[in-house]
Amino acid sequence: MAYPRLRERIAAADADSFVGLLRRAGILAADPASPSRRSQDAGDDYLVALAENERALLVSADRHLVELADRLPVRTPREFLETLD
Repeated sequence: MAYPRLRERIAAADADSFVGLLRRAGILAADPASPSRRSQDAGDDYLVALAENERALLVSADRHLVELADRLPVRTPREFLETLD
């Protein structure tokens, strides 16, 4: 929540509440040892591998990840919120 783009959009109290929720309800998973190259941004490959290993949906606005949505379970935040309605 310290990411500048988030800080300007989310009030500190709301961020603290969200982090608390994640601490209580989140499940920790080990990072994959050596993820294969999937994204144009090599720094994102561990996220893709982690989501695949955990059979989780990856929610991101990162364009390198969103480009993988036709092959992997990647959704933008808006797409994810629309599934909750």
